[in-house]
Amino acid sequence: MTGSIGTVIRTQNSFYYIVPQLDGDRFEITDKPPISCKLRGVFKKNREIVTIGDKVEYTLLPDGSGVIEKLLPRRSLMRRPMVANIDKAFLVFAAKEPDPHPLLVDRFLVLAEWSGIKEVTICFNKIDLVDEDVLLQLKERYERIGYEVLLLSAINSANIDELRNKLIDSISVFAGPSGVGKSSLGNAIDGELDLATGGLSDKIQRGKHTTRLARLMPVKVGGYIVDTPGFSSLDLTEIEPVELAGYFPEFRKHISDCRYRGCLHQHERTSDCGVKSAVETGEIDNIRYTSYLSILNDINEQLEKNKKYKWRKSNG
Repeated sequence: MTGSIGTVIRTQNSFYYIVPQLDGDRFEITDKPPISCKLRGVFKKNREIVTIGDKVEYTLLPDGSGVIEKLLPRRSLMRRPMVANIDKAFLVFAAKEPDPHPLLVDRFLVLAEWSGIKEVTICFNKIDLVDEDVLLQLKERYERIGYEVLLLSAINSANIDELRNKLIDSISVFAGPSGVGKSSLGNAIDGELDLATGGLSDKIQRGKHTTRLARLMPVKVGGYIVDTPGFSSLDLTEIEPVELAGYFPEFRKHISDCRYRGCLHQHERTSDCGVKSAVETGEIDNIRYTSYLSILNDINEQLEKNKKYKWRKSNG
């Protein structure tokens, strides 16, 4: 059997586990085990990487295993961790324990924008631990930018139905720091997922890593979710400095007002920079602008390190 189309739901030890694809973008969600596949040698030769979420063409072998023949075009690619063809990103943070840090929230938002994910929702879990006025301030900050915000509690199931309904017929990724309750939310959505959960480290106030590998799992409402390992920081240094502002949605309409092409909105005079002018007038939140400068600084520092490394290498 040749020419079959499937989606990679898990990778482990050079094996790729695939579920068959039905008409269009619908998935076959059954109790059957996924098909265990290996890659053709041409993938290594061409240095092509296959990751979870990838749609592939494969050949089914007589023993029930398969061989991946071709990687089909991606509609999005999340790089940290690497997951392809995500329809929706749910960026999960705790309203408290650990407290949400604006820079970390903004880093995850940049990651989602950089990955080309069209629908991004910010989720604040553990709302049962926080006063309503604090929650409304959090919600307003990001809704003003244009992001949807869900206020959730895995403990008392607050707004879990709304979250569950957003997963239908989609590949959705749950990403965020450790200890914010991603696995607990997954279990609240679908108890059959039986995701391992961990508490918060009392010593460093960071989450205990309970998810080790990213994987794509079916949910009863239809569709798949990606449970990702949690992490406390993100490396965004592969982004080109001049492109970074475009990953802040509220910056975009002001970039055309900059006097100079390739403006980095950093050291330029405010009168010459549309973004800095918008920060001054309050159209762009100063906290968001501070996050932009922090990420830009990381990118520039990495570029300088790369230049020094290349110079040392070329000069022995």
